[in-house]
Amino acid sequence: MIIQYHKDAKTRIATITFDRPDQLNAPTIAARLRYADLLHRASIDDEVKVLVIRGAGDDLGSGADLEEFMDAMNSADQGPRLAEFRIGADEVKYPPQGSFRHGASVSQWYANPNSGIRGLQDFKKISILEVKGYCYGWHFYQAADADLVVASDDALFGHPSFRYYGWGPRMWWWAQTMGIRKFQEMVFTGRAFTAAEMYDCNFLNSVVPRDQLEAEVQKYALACARNRPNDTVFMQKVFFEIMKQFQGEYMGSLLSGFFESMGSGVVPDADDLMLDDAIDQGPGEAVKDMDAKLPPEWRLSKQNRAGEGPNRKKKR
Repeated sequence: MIIQYHKDAKTRIATITFDRPDQLNAPTIAARLRYADLLHRASIDDEVKVLVIRGAGDDLGSGADLEEFMDAMNSADQGPRLAEFRIGADEVKYPPQGSFRHGASVSQWYANPNSGIRGLQDFKKISILEVKGYCYGWHFYQAADADLVVASDDALFGHPSFRYYGWGPRMWWWAQTMGIRKFQEMVFTGRAFTAAEMYDCNFLNSVVPRDQLEAEVQKYALACARNRPNDTVFMQKVFFEIMKQFQGEYMGSLLSGFFESMGSGVVPDADDLMLDDAIDQGPGEAVKDMDAKLPPEWRLSKQNRAGEGPNRKKKR
């Protein structure tokens, strides 16, 4: 229901659609794992040469379902926690709370393509991400890892974690794709970047008005599907994969996972927003409150960027 898949054997173009617009297309744990499985199958399928990834509604997506994930990790029942790892409830004993492995097991798992985090890095076909509206968090991971990214001119890029936690699993590769100077600005300010800014730092292949987005993506997809055989594409992808590993892509995943695992040891300064506070308040409300402290053009919420933050009267 949340991750839909369609394949056109004639054009050899497959499509994955994130279809949960009422929750800004946030994937559940089960949806992330299905996404990983679909990438694996499409990578093998001889009737697929190009994969287009898009979101239903107004946005690509604002990240994974953090509340569900935190409920699973903090549950007294280890079943939901083990489901993240594709393990049955009674098959193994999960590391106890307070141990380093309790959190680190998840952080390192995110470097595995089977987790639904960095599967596009191992994908041996051509991937094209269609971005509109929000492209935050987990969806921003897909933007880093896709082969081509086409965006509407109203798209916004970033990670709310830079506001409430400080880390994200794809940090090394964002720095590689955006350039370290601009990525440092994103991390240190926590601000969202516009499509125009992301195009200027060579993160995007094309930016078009919203009503031209699907046609632009289809143009790229058809060109890629008609260009070279699947065997050639496989060899091309292996070349780029080796190049990315030389640049440290996988090492970066493990390293950022290690720092995420140490997040509980961070001591807040006065009035800092911490992850536990954000969970208690609700991530959406926590981000909005933080947004109100920043210039409108640096806020994450589209509503707050328009000057309609929680401490302002709504514009008519």
